[in-house]
Amino acid sequence: MQTAVAAIFVFLLVVLLHELGHFTVAKLSGIKVNEFAIGMGPKLLQTIKGETQYTLRLLPIGGFVKMEGEDENSTDPRSFNKVSPFKRIATVAAGAIMNFVLAIVVLSIVAFYTGMPTTTIDEVIKDSPAEINGILEGDRVISINGKDISSWRDLTDTISSSNESKDMEVLLTRNGEERLIIVQPEEDNGRTIIGIIPAYEKSVGSAIRGGIETTGMFLSLMFDFLKNIFRGSVSTNDLSGPVGVITEIGRAAESGFLNLLYLLGFISVNLGFFNLLPIPALDGSRIVFLLVELIRGKPMDPDKEGLIHTIGFLLLISLMLLVTYKDLLRINLF
Repeated sequence: MQTAVAAIFVFLLVVLLHELGHFTVAKLSGIKVNEFAIGMGPKLLQTIKGETQYTLRLLPIGGFVKMEGEDENSTDPRSFNKVSPFKRIATVAAGAIMNFVLAIVVLSIVAFYTGMPTTTIDEVIKDSPAEINGILEGDRVISINGKDISSWRDLTDTISSSNESKDMEVLLTRNGEERLIIVQPEEDNGRTIIGIIPAYEKSVGSAIRGGIETTGMFLSLMFDFLKNIFRGSVSTNDLSGPVGVITEIGRAAESGFLNLLYLLGFISVNLGFFNLLPIPALDGSRIVFLLVELIRGKPMDPDKEGLIHTIGFLLLISLMLLVTYKDLLRINLF
């Protein structure tokens, strides 16, 4: 029951904000919106306000904003294909942008409650290189090997990328005075370390910064994953469909609400990034067609574009079914 509630919460929030992005910019652009739907499949609830029908559908795994003239020719002056390409691009891209905004918000909430690591040292591990060479609690690291350090991530990245066989120059402040300490790092489980633990800061500013940084980190992971696809080092076993995602949501929910929010942020970034890929039937491909229209000075043939999106949709559904089958095998359902 907990997994079901958590999954519905995550899917509804991620999908709602995505579709709300499309809907809001469409309305601001003067585009007529015929339907705003959350969920897929048969309608459970529906109401009409103004010119738009609002529906809640059976399957909480998607949603859509049906705009006049989006997938068909329309003579309505407020149809999607009548507004400027720039407004259409903004409308299509708004869904993914809202996913990134949602990720920043929820990850900022997580960062606020957990605190953000700083460059001030809270603890020096006993018998570590840091302790042996005289680094103390309360010291604040300014630079390492001449590289300025402005965040704990800068610090860990710089240390981990250093050669453990070479001395490390650590410039820090202690009681308002700068000190340069030479440290011989060591290797621990394949990582280069010096043995320090950061102090944590809890503030609105640091939390927002943490939310933005974590969102950026997730985006970096998405790009790395994309690179691995082109290198041929990714298989369907590395992908997860709705079943796999729901399983992970259930595990996160059992671990606490903050873990659930962290996973929500990751899923929101994932959805936003995936939707911007130039794959037929996704928002990214629609943006590509609109950019081509800007270059050519005239739109693509809507029938041909519609056919491409239909083929892409069928391929995506086929991939989702395959991935879902593998998810079911992983959880030993059969």
